[in-house]
Amino acid sequence: MGYSQEPRKLRVVLIDDEELVRAGLTLVLATEPDIEVVGEAGDGQSGLEIVAGLQPDVVVMDIRMPTMDGVAATKILTSEGFNLNGAGAIPVLILTTFNDEQAVHAALRAGASGFLLKNSAPKILAAAIRALSKGAGWLDPNVTKGLLEEFSSRPEPLIPKAPKSSGLTEREMEVLTAIANGMNNSQIAEKLFLSEATVKTHVHRILMKLGVTDRSQAVSAAFRWGLVRSDDR
Repeated sequence: MGYSQEPRKLRVVLIDDEELVRAGLTLVLATEPDIEVVGEAGDGQSGLEIVAGLQPDVVVMDIRMPTMDGVAATKILTSEGFNLNGAGAIPVLILTTFNDEQAVHAALRAGASGFLLKNSAPKILAAAIRALSKGAGWLDPNVTKGLLEEFSSRPEPLIPKAPKSSGLTEREMEVLTAIANGMNNSQIAEKLFLSEATVKTHVHRILMKLGVTDRSQAVSAAFRWGLVRSDDR
């Protein structure tokens, strides 16, 4: 008689300097049948060590912490050099009490895949974790409103080929240019000597940083804002 195997749970590491917050999040996520907290840390530095050892599906990260803050830890965690198993960067969900533009921009520039405020409902946290595990991004509605207001207030056009204006890294600019040339993830991986999983991670970060939902919108925004020009194609 065969036995049905239980679905694999999403493995999450919590990095927050407040022990009570970590305990609360652990209790909240314990009610979700498909999510389990496998590790936790009180600062970015120790968090990196735990993540390297456990290789979770998603990291939930606070911003303001001692020793190493969440932005610095996220930048290291999402770098290609930290990719230990070749499966692509581990997505980071920034969970914080602070909703300010500087924090949002710093987190997104560092490579975070999502940004959620701590006053969000527990089910929203679980939904965000599931989204990131599938390679999607997540922005708190209040954060999204601020980003849209900022983009709408920007003068047209932006400075051509200026990654600092969009928060895109050089590698993300290369991926965006390849997308503008009509390449799929497999073709981009071959061209840039990356794994498809890594390309997928870059694509989702590009969508997040540009405030768009799909590749066609990313290309349109890139040309409209001068991030990619017709002679790049």
